[in-house]
Formats: sequence, structure tokens, C-alpha cells
Amino acid sequence: MNDSQPSPNFQPLYRQVKQVLMQRLATHHWKPGDLLPSEPCLAEELGVSPGTVRKALDEMTAQNLVVRRQGKGTYVTTHSPHRALFHFFHIERDDGARELPDSTVLSIRQAAGNRNERKNLALPSSGKVIRIKRVRAFDGIPAIFEEIVVSAKRFTGLDKYPADDLPNTIYRLYEEKFRVVVTRAEERIRAIAADRTDAKYLNIPAGSPVLEIDRLAFGHENDVIEWRVSRCLTTEHYYLSELD
Repeated sequence: MNDSQPSPNFQPLYRQVKQVLMQRLATHHWKPGDLLPSEPCLAEELGVSPGTVRKALDEMTAQNLVVRRQGKGTYVTTHSPHRALFHFFHIERDDGARELPDSTVLSIRQAAGNRNERKNLALPSSGKVIRIKRVRAFDGIPAIFEEIVVSAKRFTGLDKYPADDLPNTIYRLYEEKFRVVVTRAEERIRAIAADRTDAKYLNIPAGSPVLEIDRLAFGHENDVIEWRVSRCLTTEHYYLSELD
């Protein structure tokens, strides 16, 4: 890698550097919370200028893959409750306050994946999944009924976890126990009528309006890690979308 040589695929040099760094994250060369080498050290190793490394890290910082701490260096991002609250959770109270709800796990089970599960998780026809169902509440009042599906092969043993041991911030468990890191998510949102299951767990009449959030979570290599469908009450909360 050299500043003076154009990329064969015509990518800017800083993007090539970013690809190298991303690959190291994907292969767990650096784990969540690890301190990266300094920009001059990376530049010397990769044969580029410190400015090129800085530009690659700037883009990774903007994507929340790494975090810069003034006077300390650049660290691989971890899924702390604070990050979960401000990066992956977009439900706010009517007064604008943002808080993570409490979670009660209803079930964790392994099963053969159905067609939609296999499609969303890019699994083979024989692929098995682990399904997690939980209710999330604000101040003890149920507000979200959630169904989470992941690959049983990728998360071997997750279905053996006692429900009480499953943390509220589940992405952190993925990192710490399974070395799987969620880096971004895509969400599709629509208003629907609550079915009988939603009504049961949210304590509302069937047919009541709820907000459905259909989310795919991706990893460092743009592979699908999780499919999650959340049914949310919006009588006292709303979905916040921030546009830059």
C-alpha cells in the first residue's frame, strides 16, 4: 500500500486503509474496547501517510465502529447501555426523554428456521434458528413486544441461557460471549393493528394501533447477524429519526 500508487479498483487510498482496518475488526484482531495503534504506527505499518490513516479512522468514527477519546487514542466501539440507548434505540417519551426499557424474557428456543427467517438471515434450507421473545417495559408498564431471531450455528448455546441471565443490552452479550459485533442496522417501520399475541403481552385490546419496527442488524462484513421485529405502543412514546 503506497500513497503514490493508484488502487487497481480505483478506490481512494484511505478507503483501502479502511478495508484493511475493517478486516482486522471482522477477524477479531482487535476486540471491542481494544485500543488501536496510534495513527503514525498504523501509517508506518501500511506504508501510507498519517493523514490517510486519519481519514479512514474519521469515516469509521462517523459509522460508530471506533471511538476517539481525547488524550487517550482510538478504541474499538463496545455496546455499552449508553451506546445502545443513543445509537440503536430510537423510542423517546413524549417529553423528549430517552431511556432504555426494562426487559422480561418470555422464551429462548431453538427450532428449524421458517422461510422468512432463513431468507432474512441468509441461512440454508436446513438452517436452525434461536428465537427470543421478550417484553420491554417503561416504569413497569409493557410498551414493546419483541421477537428476535439469530442463527443457531452462529450463536451455539444461546438457547441454554436462563431467561434471567439474558441482558437488557443483548448486543453486548453477542460481543462478549460469541465475538459477534453489530455495527449497523436497517429498519422498516409501519403502523399495524395488534394481533392477539401483541394484545396479550402489551395488555391492550386486539386491533389496537401499534408501531412495527422490522430490523436487520449487520456485522463488520455486512453480514446479517439478527432479525428483530418489535411491536411498540406509541400512546406515551414516539419513534425518533434524526436526519443529518
